[in-house]
Amino acid sequence: MSDLVSLPEMERAAERIAGVAVRTPLVPFPRDPAPAGDGSAGDDSVGDGSAAGEPSLLVKAESLQPIGAFKLRGAYAAISALPRAERERGVVTHSSGNHAQAVAYAARALGTKAVLVMPHTTPAVKVDACMALGAEIVYVEPTSQARAETAAKLAGAHGFAMIPPYDDARVIAGQGTVGIEIVQDRPDVDVVLVPVSGGGLIAGVSAAVKALRPEAVIVGVEPELAADARESMGAGRPVAWDAEATGRTIADALRVQRVGDLPFAHMRAHVDGIVTVTEDEIRTSMRRLAREARLIAEPAGAVATAAYLYRRPELPAGRTYVSILSGGNVDPNLFLDVLK
Repeated sequence: MSDLVSLPEMERAAERIAGVAVRTPLVPFPRDPAPAGDGSAGDDSVGDGSAAGEPSLLVKAESLQPIGAFKLRGAYAAISALPRAERERGVVTHSSGNHAQAVAYAARALGTKAVLVMPHTTPAVKVDACMALGAEIVYVEPTSQARAETAAKLAGAHGFAMIPPYDDARVIAGQGTVGIEIVQDRPDVDVVLVPVSGGGLIAGVSAAVKALRPEAVIVGVEPELAADARESMGAGRPVAWDAEATGRTIADALRVQRVGDLPFAHMRAHVDGIVTVTEDEIRTSMRRLAREARLIAEPAGAVATAAYLYRRPELPAGRTYVSILSGGNVDPNLFLDVLK
C-alpha cells in the first residue's frame, strides 16, 4: 500500500489550493419529509430524518466551487505541483466536462495554456464554460480510449504536461482535501457517501477520512446503468463497461467506462461498499436538493444524496451521514425538466 496517497500529501495539496478552491460548507438536508405531490413514488416512505432521534444528513456542497464542481481541487493541486518549466509548456487533459473546466480554470490562474480533449456529447453548458476560460477544445468520440489516446498524442507532439482526470496521485491528493474538510467540520461523521466515476474523488476522500477517522464508513454511489465500480469491487479488479452501456445514464459525469488503476487500489484499501441508484431516484434527488436544501445538483452530483434518501436500508447504520454533492453544472433545459 506504499503507492497509496498519504495524509501528508493531501495536507500539502490543501495548502496549495487554499485561496483558490472554496472550503465548501456541510449543508443540513431538512428533516421534514418531502412536500406532498413531489411526483416520486416512495417520497412518503423514505423520509430523511423527520422523527426525533433519526439520523441526520449533511450535504458537502462542492457545487459552490468557482467552476461548480470538486474537480478544481485536483486540477489545481496537480498543475501547481509541476516544475515551472514544464508548466509553462502548457497542459492537456481528457474529460467529459467538469475536470476539463477545472484544468482550464487552474491553467488560467497559473498563467499557462490548456488543451482539453472532450467527447462531442459533452453538455454545451460545460463546453461553453471551458471556452470562456480560454482553453482550446479538441472533440473526440465518447469513449475512454479515444479520449486518452488523443490527449496522449497531443502531449507527445507539443510537450504538454498530462493532467489525468482521476488516475494520478497529485489529482487524488487534491480531491482528498474534501475528506479532510469533512472530518475537520464533523469529527463525529459516521458514513460518507461519495459519487464514483473514474474513482479520483472516492480514492482521495476515503484515504483522508480513514486516516483521520478510521471508524467512519465510506460508501461509493453510482447509477445502476453505469455500475462498473460495483462490479469491479466484486471482481477484485477494474472491470470495463461499454460506452453504449454507461451512456444510458442521465449522470453524464459518471459515464467513465472503468475506474482507474490507482483509484481502484485506494478503493480496495479504504472503501466499505458500493450502492447503486436508479435514474428516477437521481432526478427526484436533484429536485429535492433544489426545493428543500436550495442546492443545484447536476445528475452526477445528486447520486450520493439519492443513496441516503432512497437506499437507506442498504447503508450502514450511523448517526451522522455526509453526502458529497460533487457538481452543479447541469444543462438548464434538463434542470427545468427535472423541476417539473
